[in-house]
Amino acid sequence: MKNWRIEAIIIAIGIIMLGVMIRNGINDFREKDRVVTVKGLAEMEVPADKVVWPLMYKDIGNDPAVLYANLEQKNKAIVQFLKSNGIGDDEISIAPPEVIDMQAERYADRNVNYRYNATSVITVTSKNVDKVRKLMAEQAELMKQGITITGGDYRYNVVYEFTGLNEVKPQMIEKATKNARAAAEKFAKDSDSKLGKIRNASQGQFTITDRDANTPYIKSIRVVTTVNYYLRK
Repeated sequence: MKNWRIEAIIIAIGIIMLGVMIRNGINDFREKDRVVTVKGLAEMEVPADKVVWPLMYKDIGNDPAVLYANLEQKNKAIVQFLKSNGIGDDEISIAPPEVIDMQAERYADRNVNYRYNATSVITVTSKNVDKVRKLMAEQAELMKQGITITGGDYRYNVVYEFTGLNEVKPQMIEKATKNARAAAEKFAKDSDSKLGKIRNASQGQFTITDRDANTPYIKSIRVVTTVNYYLRK
């Protein structure tokens, strides 16, 4: 009889403990459903470290041989201008001239004074952005030699780039993650909860844009990190 009572007590204790474990498991399962999703933003302004500068000019004429001789002479003058101001051979590329025969154009005006219209482009590709920008302001030296660098053609716009993204990525991701955690902690506090572990996270895509239309040589880098945190009572 005594052994039967001991066994009953042991079974009862086991049932109680099992009930507690089941309840705690259910509570833990419910806690896992309590998640907050936050976004962390990181921004940085950096100077461009690469510039592509197309120097485009046009020439006209009726004699192809004379026209090509003029183009060659002007190309030499432009290259000399660039080299004398510190631009290296490896930073200069000369594209073949683009020549249009106006009489062969289907919709061209037949009464034009010059038959041939030529476009020549010399491109400077350099990592010395400050030097190239200084030269852009000194293009009047070429005008004195009868060479007018023209603009307005979308194919030959100056392009500024930032190539050092991999160097700033770690610190930007760290900053974005910290900002996301700060937002999550604020949400947890406002909801009378405690912030738990990270459930999952996604880095987001880095974007590099001009800071504004007037300073394309200054870039704005941006990344948004999305983090899901568990909330605890």
